Formats: sequence, C-alpha cells, structure tokens
Amino acid sequence: MSVKEVSETLAAGRAAQELRLKRGEFELATQMGHVRTVGGALSGRRRVARGEVERLRRAAGFPDALRERVRTVGTAEGAELMDISPGRFTRLARAGYLVPVRFYLNRYRAVVWLYLAEELRAFASSEPGLLAGRLPRSGTCTEPRTRTRTARADSGSRSGTATDADTDAALDAEAAEVVEARASGEEDCRPRNWRGRRIGLLLHESDDRWERAAIVGSVLDPVQLAELVPDPYERACLNRLRPDLAPGRPASEAGREVMGRQLIADDPDEISWHRSSLTALLADARRDRQAPRPSGTAPAPTRTPEVVSAAESAPTPELVRVTGSAVTSEPVPYGVGRGRPLLTRLRIRRVRVRDREVALSRGGGSYR
Repeated sequence: MSVKEVSETLAAGRAAQELRLKRGEFELATQMGHVRTVGGALSGRRRVARGEVERLRRAAGFPDALRERVRTVGTAEGAELMDISPGRFTRLARAGYLVPVRFYLNRYRAVVWLYLAEELRAFASSEPGLLAGRLPRSGTCTEPRTRTRTARADSGSRSGTATDADTDAALDAEAAEVVEARASGEEDCRPRNWRGRRIGLLLHESDDRWERAAIVGSVLDPVQLAELVPDPYERACLNRLRPDLAPGRPASEAGREVMGRQLIADDPDEISWHRSSLTALLADARRDRQAPRPSGTAPAPTRTPEVVSAAESAPTPELVRVTGSAVTSEPVPYGVGRGRPLLTRLRIRRVRVRDREVALSRGGGSYR
C-alpha cells in the first residue's frame, strides 16, 4: 500500500470509528451510497477518503441523522412504523411492495427479513391507499431489469432489529399469512427482490468485467453455470471472484439449506434474465482479457448467439434426459452454489456424462 493511499484515505474500520457507526451500519451506509468509497490502488480493498469523513462529520445532525438513514427494522417494528398490522405488513412484503435490504436466520432457522426504516416511512406517505382496505391479490415482484438498475442496498449488521419477543410475535403473524398466501397461490417476492437488490448493488460497486460476470453467476445453480460456461478455467475464475451474497454461514446443514434457498434464483423469469445477463457479461469479459489458464491451453468454444437465444427460450432450467423413445425432464438437484456436498456434485456429474453418452449414441449431439 502506497504512503499516499494511507495518508489520504482511511480503512473501513477506522472510517466507521470516525463516523461513530457500528460495523454493520457502516457497511450498509457504503452500500447505499451514503458514504462514498474509493478502490485501494494496491490493497484492492475499498477505502474512504478523509475529505468524505470530514464532510459527513460536518453534516447537520451527525451522527444520529446518518444512523437513521441506515436503520433496519423487522416485521413487528416495521408494521408499527407504518401504523399497520404485522399481518398486513407481511402481505405487502410478500407481494413485492416492500423490498428487504437483508435477512438472517433466527434460532429456529426461520428467515427474518429486515427493511430500511427510511424506505418504509417513504412508502407509507406515498401509498396510503395500500395501508387500508383490500389488497390486490396479484403479486408485484419487481422485474429483474428494473431491480438491477435501481438496487442500492445490501445486507448489514443486526443493529436496529426487533427484540426476540417482537420477532417471535411477528413470525407468528407471518406464519399465518404464509399459510393463507400459499392456500391462495400468492407468490413470495421477498427472496427474488432481495437477490435483485443485492446484485444491483454489487454491480454498481464493481468495474472489473470478470467480477461483474461472477456477481450475476452467483445466483445461478452450479449446473446451469456449467451449461453457460463450459470452459473449466473460466468457471474457476468466476468461482474465485464469486461474492458472498449473505455473509456468514449457519453451522448446521439445515440452516445452510434454508439460507441456500434464498441465494439461488428459482423463478423461471428471474433465471432467464440472469442467464441472459451472464451471457452478455461474459462476452464483455472475454473481449477484455482471457481467464487465467495454463500456457498452451486453448479456450473452450463459446456458444453462438443463436444457441443462446434457443437456450433462453426454454420454459424451465432443467436437464434433459433421453429415456426410450420419449424425452423427459429431470429436475436439477437444488442446493447452495458453494458448499454443495461432494456426493451431490458427483451425482450431478454422473448424470451429465451418462446423458451426453446416450445423446451421442443416438446421433443427437450433446445437450446444454
């Protein structure tokens, strides 16, 4: 790290201390753009200019005003803030009107979503008609394109969360709403909207083309990623640059499975959008530079636009297996991108090799 870089900028920990913010509050403040950061020329870690720290310290209401802008609340506190019932708050969130900024697993391995208090107040003042009366039955999940352009939030710390008693009460109310929503066929848009918001933020912070491709690919199942990126060295590069969408990993296998369901795209429209985005970002990355590989190793042939268009028009992201005279679909095993059990990875590889051999023996070529 150069002397000039040290003298003119501050590390994240020191900047948080100067701004009187907890670690999670500082992370969220930088992700939301409230605290501007610069890339470390040599360290690679983002730092905060001393002038930026002084600007924020001179702002009116420091530090309470800055803390309030990154304060997060759960269901119970959010409902109280909007002066509605926890059940109605959950319905609004599930329908996509309220986009969570982060989540965590409580001691029961249940997902607890957190929202920006500032956004909830703004929504309550701008949409009073949705705070009373009958809610529309159709969901309003934000489209992936819009979410990628406008997302400006990320997971922070557990500061500002409701107490355990409030959380448990909110979960009881939410559980009843979940049962009712499932019975009526309503979609839960919270995981999808959170993923879009998180990806949009990470893309906003990154200028490296391979890193941007890794960000988008992080929400795709490893099998789908292998279909779109057949070159093993390119996949290794993407996996090395793969971000932690939700920092921290639960200790139990059950907890990791619950968290994994929030990290991997599962909606057909969402999957199609991320596949198309990854294809475009990979094309940019390859033009910029080749992925690291041993000398003398040629890159694997890339997919043509015609093949990509045909693949993206498929109704569901499933592996195709030839069985007898009919073609049936075998669902892709579900799991987290990293940390997938070895047995599951080997089973996936075995299925792909067997299906490719069957397809070749029938003269149909290999699938993708």
